[in-house]
Amino acid sequence: MTSISVLGAGSWGTAIALLLARNGHSTVLWAHNTTHITEIEHARCNNRYLPGIELPETLRFDADLATAIRGVHIIVIAVPSHAFLNTLDNIKPHLKTHIPIAWATKGLEPSSGRLLHESVYDTLGGQTPVAVISGPTFAMEVARNLPTAITVASPETDIAISIAKILHNQRFRVYTSDDVVGVQLGGAVKNVLAIATGAADGLGFGANTRAALVTRGLAELIRLGLSMNAKQETLMGLAGLGDIVLTCTDNQSRNRRLGLGLGQGKSISEVIDGIGQEVEGVSAAREIYQLANKLQIEMPITEQVYKVLYENLAPTAAVQNLQIREQKTERFD
Repeated sequence: MTSISVLGAGSWGTAIALLLARNGHSTVLWAHNTTHITEIEHARCNNRYLPGIELPETLRFDADLATAIRGVHIIVIAVPSHAFLNTLDNIKPHLKTHIPIAWATKGLEPSSGRLLHESVYDTLGGQTPVAVISGPTFAMEVARNLPTAITVASPETDIAISIAKILHNQRFRVYTSDDVVGVQLGGAVKNVLAIATGAADGLGFGANTRAALVTRGLAELIRLGLSMNAKQETLMGLAGLGDIVLTCTDNQSRNRRLGLGLGQGKSISEVIDGIGQEVEGVSAAREIYQLANKLQIEMPITEQVYKVLYENLAPTAAVQNLQIREQKTERFD
């Protein structure tokens, strides 16, 4: 039995904590909001984010960060990307040794555009064992114990294997990788593409358009990933193509629902208020767009999503901009 602290009591953090508790590990779920964590503990259910899912008595809860991570073997961070760096800063004074830090947060650091493993190394030191958990996962389906497959990546093979073992069960299959860059990029770019496909569907453009956006969006991910030394097989795998297909085609995706609303003529704030949870693709669109410009990587779908979100470009105009681009040979690099 491994002692694990999961930081972040949103839908995904709660689902991971539930998974770990089901797997027999000593698991504590932390949230900064004392009222929220108290409600979860009393109801044995996260009614705000995973309504109807009963949480086992073995899963513990804590709103005090110092006690939540005291003596644990592994810390899993599942907070939104904008809170990731602050979470690292807050746990740093309480870490006695270099215990593994894994995260299921998807996106880049909003203030700098860095990949999250760079933030971990800068904050906690380059000797910190790290792992990133990513892939095509909806929290509710994991909580309902539906078959799922993900990827755990770490530059250290033994760390990837150890994290995979605590997560793996007969309904939750875990693959390992050493490509932390590729796995993180897939988790960020897919949210931008989900906004694009959602907007196209909101405009009523149909399955042909959706398939084109998914395929050419994958090409954008591959171009960006290869320029940053990611592996193409990672980008074609669960954390890349798999996550793109999931978020671009199912309305459980908050990013897709944002795009749908925009395509239907609603404002960004109106749609986000209706969703009531973090929509990571909004910040990811800005960070990925700026990163692509810095590296001089062509990412036209990402560019149009950025302009819709930050320059008030109409979704219909964004689609038109993509359609009138010059004719060229299909390439993925």
